[in-house]
Amino acid sequence: MNRLVIGIGALLFVLAAALSSFFTVHQTQQVLVTQFGQPVRVITQAGLHMKLPFVQAVIAFDARLLDYEAPGEEVILTDQRRLIVDSFTRYRITDPLVFFQTVGQAEIGIRGRLSSIVSSSLRRVLANEPLLSVLSAERARAMGEIRRQVNEEARRFGIEVVDVRIRRADLPDANTQAILARMQSEREKVAREARAEGAEVAARIRAQADRDRTVLLAEAEGQANILRGTGEQEAIGIFAESFNRNPEFFQFWRTMQAYREVFGSGEARMVLTPDSDFFRYLRAMPELPHAR
Repeated sequence: MNRLVIGIGALLFVLAAALSSFFTVHQTQQVLVTQFGQPVRVITQAGLHMKLPFVQAVIAFDARLLDYEAPGEEVILTDQRRLIVDSFTRYRITDPLVFFQTVGQAEIGIRGRLSSIVSSSLRRVLANEPLLSVLSAERARAMGEIRRQVNEEARRFGIEVVDVRIRRADLPDANTQAILARMQSEREKVAREARAEGAEVAARIRAQADRDRTVLLAEAEGQANILRGTGEQEAIGIFAESFNRNPEFFQFWRTMQAYREVFGSGEARMVLTPDSDFFRYLRAMPELPHAR
């Protein structure tokens, strides 16, 4: 009977030892094997593995990407503006041994350290950035610098910081209205300066246009006078040449032009004697001269 009990006990011990010797590593895990509390080896490959029963223990760490959301805090920018900044950090455990030695086996232990690191880096970097940079596309550059600094400090804990982002950036309630009023005043000042510069440029353009117009009109008038004088000179020369060729016909032609201008409308009134020289060609129609 005693032998049977001893045999059953030995069998149970061997079975328990065998079951304690095997453990499974999941695909989302990485394992640190310790012996009497001292780290022995790190296992990152998923599958079935062995350890010494009752002597060695297995501590599992998450191999996936982890998130940490930092509480909102107030930072002062380079232009002395204040912002309430909420940030989040994505990280993963890359060295379980270092993580275990510096933080412990609980992942929650890294959150306090990350909070301090991220807060310090946010304050250092944003202290050199103006408000417009934080609220515009230039924020990506600042966040890249913050991520680099946080990652360098976090490596000593066996983790890799993949990303640090500002989730929300708000003005403190007490300063919001004052800052908005100051920003509006600055924008209005810039607008006034732009309008003044525009008015000055417009005045210069109008003055130049008026000057150019005056010059063009003067030049055109001078050219017109020159052409008009040349035309009158040529007309006088033509009349003089015509008169010299046939004075009698020229005088007859000029008289006919006068008849057409006087009697053409049919409404002209003239007070002349019938024997006036103006009617000499009308009185002597049969004796009209012929052009030579």
